Amino acid sequence: MDLSNISAEKRALLKRIEEAEQRGDFNASVEEDLPAKELLPKSVDYLCKKRTSRLKRRIANKIADKYFLGLIKKDVLVIDGVLGQEHLSALQNGAIITCNHFSPMDNYIVFHCIRDFLPRIYLYKVIREGNYTNFKGLYGFFFRHCNTLPLSRNRRTMVDFMKAVQTLLKRGESILVYPEQEMWWNYKKPRPFKVGAFKLAYRANVPVLPIFITMQDDERRTDNDGYPVQRHTVHILPPVYPDITLGEKTGAEKMMEATFALYENKYEQEYGIPLTYSDSKK
Repeated sequence: MDLSNISAEKRALLKRIEEAEQRGDFNASVEEDLPAKELLPKSVDYLCKKRTSRLKRRIANKIADKYFLGLIKKDVLVIDGVLGQEHLSALQNGAIITCNHFSPMDNYIVFHCIRDFLPRIYLYKVIREGNYTNFKGLYGFFFRHCNTLPLSRNRRTMVDFMKAVQTLLKRGESILVYPEQEMWWNYKKPRPFKVGAFKLAYRANVPVLPIFITMQDDERRTDNDGYPVQRHTVHILPPVYPDITLGEKTGAEKMMEATFALYENKYEQEYGIPLTYSDSKK
């Protein structure tokens, strides 16, 4: 791809992604974010027990829905199709949903395509600590109040996080987790996973529902950075269920391996090439 017309900021970002792939550092943070402020327990109401939290959630979801639906109607956020909807029955009693992470808007793509199959109104999303504590303005409001479950380096906060996740899953909610950990902008390949998402599923004895989004360049249009607008197809893959006879460590790892195999197969099927990386060790 000719990068000469792409903004300098995005060229630098793509270079950092390329270098991370060459190092085999597939979970590296490439966005050059500011250091995250520590999220303390008193600063987050995971289960929206407070009336003010529920009010802000209602407002944030309403505004976010209007905002992103507007982008879809204007053909700024393009969804060409949804395949595999027969697998969405796995959401009926709660599930961990996984997705490749390539855009700040991929969580809404997922929600938009499965919302009619969710037994409850909301889709919960696990997010980075810095996304919750650092962002201001409209996106900051979304990050804090659109059913987000922020991670934290604070151990007491993480205890609250783990309790909230288990509570939500056991009452039949679904939670979106990015097992690749960091966002790599417009990166098409699935990246090696971290095991945390699969431990959450195993502990709650719920399935993992893998979603893999493929992208194609729009041949006629570019975005504000001069990069081709991406056209998205959402692939809902078969659910992966925990084997409760294995124990958490082995069981979660088996779920992770099975999920990644589904991603790899779908990548190779849709793009017509083997999944390879520039990292020599891979």
